Amino acid sequence: MTEEVRAPLAGSVVEILVETGAKVEEDDDLLVIEALKMENTIAAPCSGTVSEIRVKKGDKVEEDAVLLIIN
Repeated sequence: MTEEVRAPLAGSVVEILVETGAKVEEDDDLLVIEALKMENTIAAPCSGTVSEIRVKKGDKVEEDAVLLIIN
């Protein structure tokens, strides 16, 4: 099963906490987005392996943008 992790709101990527190939469990922290001067940690919606990271630190993202893929 492939799961797209999407941005819940527009903001800037502050930190990426995982690498491609990393095994993650549901609710593990994946990355941090700053929006409205608050840092929001994005958690894994499922267990699996990070197969693709589509953003890098400093990127500005729109709401619902695909941040990374978990297989």
